[in-house]
Amino acid sequence: MNRFARGFARTRCWFGARPLAFDGVLAVLSLAAMVVGSFAVNGVHGPEFGTRTPAARSVVLMVLVAAALLYRRSHPRGVLVFTSLLSVIELGFGDPSAPVAMSAVIALYTVASRTDRPTTWRVGLITMAGLTGTAMFFGSTPWYTQENIAIFAWTGMASAAGDAVRSRRDFVDAIRERAERAERTREEEARRRVAEERLRIARDLHDVVAHHIALVNVQAGVAAHVMDRRPDQAKEALAHVREASRSALNELRATVGLLRQSGDPEAPTEPAPGLAVLDDLVTTFRQAGLPVEVARADEGAAPPSAVDLAAYRIIQEALTNVRKHAGDQARAEVSVVRVGLTLEVTVLDDGPSGRVPAPAGPRDPDAPEGGHGLIGMRERVAALGGRLSAGPRYGGGFRVQAILPLTARTGEDI
Repeated sequence: MNRFARGFARTRCWFGARPLAFDGVLAVLSLAAMVVGSFAVNGVHGPEFGTRTPAARSVVLMVLVAAALLYRRSHPRGVLVFTSLLSVIELGFGDPSAPVAMSAVIALYTVASRTDRPTTWRVGLITMAGLTGTAMFFGSTPWYTQENIAIFAWTGMASAAGDAVRSRRDFVDAIRERAERAERTREEEARRRVAEERLRIARDLHDVVAHHIALVNVQAGVAAHVMDRRPDQAKEALAHVREASRSALNELRATVGLLRQSGDPEAPTEPAPGLAVLDDLVTTFRQAGLPVEVARADEGAAPPSAVDLAAYRIIQEALTNVRKHAGDQARAEVSVVRVGLTLEVTVLDDGPSGRVPAPAGPRDPDAPEGGHGLIGMRERVAALGGRLSAGPRYGGGFRVQAILPLTARTGEDI
């Protein structure tokens, strides 16, 4: 049984790849069936042979309609019209008629399997009425004979079978299309997640490097300036350099640890920085010579981790820009205020009034060479569904304000 099934599957695949060969075999088998049927007459106990011989006209018509079946795929409606007309001729003038209508049944099935349901039923009804009506009203036998009923039944079954095959084919195609669409969606989602993760890591690296390198640069400049006259102060500045370098290395190690693959050495397990260590962050800037005042009215409640990290990084980047661009005499103010379901983070400075606001695009006005400070802040805030505003203050200085929702997009609540 398995051998038969495998042989049938191979034969089906072979004919599926060669549709013209299949149609040729179908045409030959149909011709043979019609010729054999033309020699048979209905007896008491079934068909009887030897008492009837088909006319030459019937043989020619059977050959023509069988040959027309070779084109049933390329011209299905034309083949149906052709075979139906020849079948009507045979049914109207044959006495008794040969089973030429068998070809019209095959052509009707082909049309039904390749068109929509309303068209199938319209064409099927027309074909059924034409062939059955011709056989009943112009044939030599009574209208109620089984030959006429058979034409009616076979044309109806051909329409129904073709419609069922078309429906199944459409169903399979729809399933395949949904599967392919789902696969494309998964791939696009994976690419999107990878891009978002790369962007997030890039922001973290920028924030870490920009902050700590700026502090190292300032403290190194102080050490170089007072090395000869006040060596104790130079040692203190170098100690701050060492501390800033150590902090930078620790944060870089934690960030790069996210890129490790399974099986790599264990990544650092330190939690991401947040507002809980804001005082430590402010202390590093004060040690670098930037006076910073902090005002907090966030009720001491820890925000969601994504909001906590974003607020910390925004303050870090804004203070770094103040230290780099606002001048040695600038002062900064940091405020963290909870307002309803939002957290407002504001960083102000009183630097020179010549600093220009951000241009129309997402470019950092504090980095005229094309830095990424404000770009990173905007992206962090946008990822959480918040708003960021940055620009010069009236009367001098600069202002950065971020409004971060505590429940939107983060998937957390407090």
